Amino acid sequence: MPTLTRREFNGLAAGAFAAAPFAARAQAPTSKIAGVRIGAQTYSFRDRSLDATIQAMASIGLSYCELWSPQVESRDVIVVPAGANRRQATRTWRLETPLEFFAGVRRKFSDAGITLTAYNLSFESDWTDEEIARGFEMAKALGVNVITASSPVSIVPRLDAHAKRTGITVAFHNHSDITPDQFATADDFATAMKGASDKIAINLDIGHFSAAGHDPVAFFKDNFDRIVSLHVKDRDKDEKHTYRRFGEGATPIADVLKLARRLNYRYTANIEYEMDEQDPTEGVRDSFAYVKRALS
Repeated sequence: MPTLTRREFNGLAAGAFAAAPFAARAQAPTSKIAGVRIGAQTYSFRDRSLDATIQAMASIGLSYCELWSPQVESRDVIVVPAGANRRQATRTWRLETPLEFFAGVRRKFSDAGITLTAYNLSFESDWTDEEIARGFEMAKALGVNVITASSPVSIVPRLDAHAKRTGITVAFHNHSDITPDQFATADDFATAMKGASDKIAINLDIGHFSAAGHDPVAFFKDNFDRIVSLHVKDRDKDEKHTYRRFGEGATPIADVLKLARRLNYRYTANIEYEMDEQDPTEGVRDSFAYVKRALS
C-alpha cells in the first residue's frame, strides 16, 4: 500500500500540533476536591480540536485529564494516501510518527496547568504486536502510567505481556451493552483479571455500569484496589441509553464520590459528559459544580 515517508510524518508531527498560546499558570488552581482528584475525559469535548479542548478545560478549572486518542489521531493529522484506507493509514502513522509528537501534546496540557493521568487508547484484535507496543511507547511519551481501553476481553493476555514489560497499567472500560467478548459486567472484569498480572486493572464507568443494572457503589468498594480510573456520567436505566445532566439520572454519582473520599481514592474521577449539545462546555462546568457539591 502507499505509505507516507518519514519526512512527511516529521512534517505532520511538527505542524499538526504547533505551539498554541496557552500561557502557563504560575499558581494553577487544582481540581482536587475534598481529597478526590476530579478531571475530565476529553471525549466530553469530542466536537472540537485538542487545542480547543484544553482551552475549555482550563476555563472550567479542571486540572486533571484522561486523553481520548481520536483527538490525537485526528483526521487533520493522519493523511490517508490514495489507494489506502484509514485503518492502514492509522497503523502506519502510529508506527512512524516520532515520539516527540506525543511529548509535545503533553507539554500543551502542562502549559495550561493540566496533568495528564491516562491515555485512552482502545486496542482491537486486529492490532499487530508492533502496533500494540507502540501504543505503550506513546503513553510513556505522554508521561502517563495508565492506559484506559474499550477493548475485547480476549485481548487481555496480549496486553498483559506489554504491560508487565513496560510497567504501564492497562485499565479496561465497561459499557452497558452486554455482548460477547466485551466488558459490561462484574464477571467480565473477573474473567479478564483471573491469572493476569496486577498491571491489568479496571476503568469503571459508573454510568454504564448502573445502566446495565449493576451497583457501582458496591463494585467500587469491593474492587477498590484494582480501579485506577473512574468515568463519571449520569444515565437513566432505560432501553434508550438516555444520558442526563448530573443529578437528573439514576446513576449514584454522589454516593460513589463520597466513597472515593472516604477510601482516600488516589486516582482520578473523570467527568465524561455524553449529552449531545451544541457546546458541551457549560454541561461539563455544570457537572463539575455538581461534583463539588457532592463532595463538600
